[in-house]
Amino acid sequence: MRLTPTHIIALVAAAVYVIDQATKLAVLRVLDLADYHVVIDGFFKFVHWGNTGAAWSLFYGNNGLLALVSLGALLILFLTRHRFDTKVWMGQLAFGLIFGGILGNLTDRIRIGHVVDFIRFYLLQRGGGEVGFPAFNIADSAICIGVGLLFLMSWRAENEAGAPGRQVPTP
Repeated sequence: MRLTPTHIIALVAAAVYVIDQATKLAVLRVLDLADYHVVIDGFFKFVHWGNTGAAWSLFYGNNGLLALVSLGALLILFLTRHRFDTKVWMGQLAFGLIFGGILGNLTDRIRIGHVVDFIRFYLLQRGGGEVGFPAFNIADSAICIGVGLLFLMSWRAENEAGAPGRQVPTP
């Protein structure tokens, strides 16, 4: 059986989804909400933070609305994926990462009522407080990497189209 680009996208999405949900399940079993476990003091810890907002808790408290936005984004991305080069491995990987990540966070929103964030990098300040990157999860990482790959693909395609000796198609 030959795997089509759609099959590869689905396999990557399924792998991201399973890993994301498995790690979140582990967090839910080990840490209470708002609890944490320091891994490297002053740098890295596992936390259990509930996020009802979007990235960096933007739009906090809008879990239902963001679940609808996630569903809409999945549908639009699925229907427009042909506009991107999903015949190459990078496009397949990018869409698989994005779909798996969106599905992972959407599952949390529906099942738990918030997205489970658990990876936290930080530095200690002199007064004892912390400054750091907002907590995130596997799904967030997958989405960011997938979007980054799409940007890279677009940038490369644009540069190749404008390279000397190449003709840029006119609309």
